[in-house]
Amino acid sequence: MTAPAHGAVTRRGPLPSPPYDIAVVGAGVVGSAIARSLAHHPHLRIALVEAEDDVGQGSSKANTAILHTGFDATPGFLEARLVREGARLLAAYAAAAGIPVEPVGALLVAWDEEQLAALPRLAEKAERNDCTDTRLIGPAELYDREPHLGPGALGALHVPGESIICPWTTNLAYATQAVRHGVDLHLNTRVERASHPDGTHHLTTSRGTLRTRWLVNAAGLHADALDRALGHDDFTVTPRRGQLLVFDKFARDLVRHILLPVPTALGKGVLVAPTVYGNVLLGPTAEDLDDKRATVSTAEGLEGLRDKGRRILPGLLDEEVTAVYAGLRAATEHEDYRISAHPERAYVTVGGIRSTGLTASLAIAAHVTDLLAGAGLALGPATELDPIRMPNLGEAFPRPYQRPELIAADPEYGTLVCHCERVTRGEIRDALTATIPPAGLDGLRRRTRARAGRCQGFYCGAAVRELFEGARK
Repeated sequence: MTAPAHGAVTRRGPLPSPPYDIAVVGAGVVGSAIARSLAHHPHLRIALVEAEDDVGQGSSKANTAILHTGFDATPGFLEARLVREGARLLAAYAAAAGIPVEPVGALLVAWDEEQLAALPRLAEKAERNDCTDTRLIGPAELYDREPHLGPGALGALHVPGESIICPWTTNLAYATQAVRHGVDLHLNTRVERASHPDGTHHLTTSRGTLRTRWLVNAAGLHADALDRALGHDDFTVTPRRGQLLVFDKFARDLVRHILLPVPTALGKGVLVAPTVYGNVLLGPTAEDLDDKRATVSTAEGLEGLRDKGRRILPGLLDEEVTAVYAGLRAATEHEDYRISAHPERAYVTVGGIRSTGLTASLAIAAHVTDLLAGAGLALGPATELDPIRMPNLGEAFPRPYQRPELIAADPEYGTLVCHCERVTRGEIRDALTATIPPAGLDGLRRRTRARAGRCQGFYCGAAVRELFEGARK
């Protein structure tokens, strides 16, 4: 294979004037996966357009970081198929790319007779979704598996295939691979208007006009607005806020599995889950809002989480909270994904992708690529992408400070900057000089974990900022 033509990463300045063959709006995990899929076709000129200053800045950065089996999806729905396929694809991709995944399994815990009666139906649903290894367990085995579980649980459905994953690295890996194979990533490029006057899409953005022959709408929370601008009215996004509490690493020994409630119409409910970073998550809430930027946490929401957490895992409430965050899911009035092709407009919409979007991302990308081909986009010959290896952010795998051979070759990997998260100067240097460098300290945190520990940057903040600002000069 010949060396790929690298794309560009731009955050300011005018946009290119010649039209692209295809533009993907939205550089979240789904949009980035679609751009990566299209990058297999080197003769296409591709743009990945993002309103924020970094990839994965919307819903993709604030989720529960679970690699789902799809055991509880609605059989026959597009979502069920793409989650099932995506789980296999992402597990293989993560192993090859160095994205941390831990197959901890899940326990769907029943706390009353009604929930207990629902477990056999959920096991049957799992079977219909090709998840054949679930098993009903009684209270004795449940408490043997989770000795710190609160009193009163009546049983559980064990789903051994559920895993935890790093969502930040996944999104960044897709976008990085896309850029390395010719995709132009335009950040700080908010689409303000869209039209299709002459067989070419004209996107009026905060950085000028971008023209493209084909368009993929993966704009997440704003996908409905872009869809309507192009003459469609297939769905309305109602932002569903999920607030979460992140507990310190000392809480990690309290939980061995992902602890799930019996799901409701609003979603999977409040869970307790370990993270690949060594913390424990409690959440999310499910609050339907009108404001697509309402990512603030509320006292009521956090207190509600504490009440639920106190029942699920009482000892968790004695541990320190490291962070609080909230994300918005792109819920619609439809239960299923809203993915459809409009050949007459050279347009594909990808809407209503909720919490399962991370798991389904690679399968969604393949499905969208097939839709584009079926709608008339000449993809041309496909080539393999050069493999990528991402920095490891997971506690279950060796970090740079634990690798003597790496430190011997480059002492910067033995110099800690962030002591809470054991982040080294070498890791920060690599992130700042990467294909897609961070635009700010939050982006650097998602690439390295620097400032994400219990002190939240109180001790290392000045040193991290000095390295960040030094790289920008």
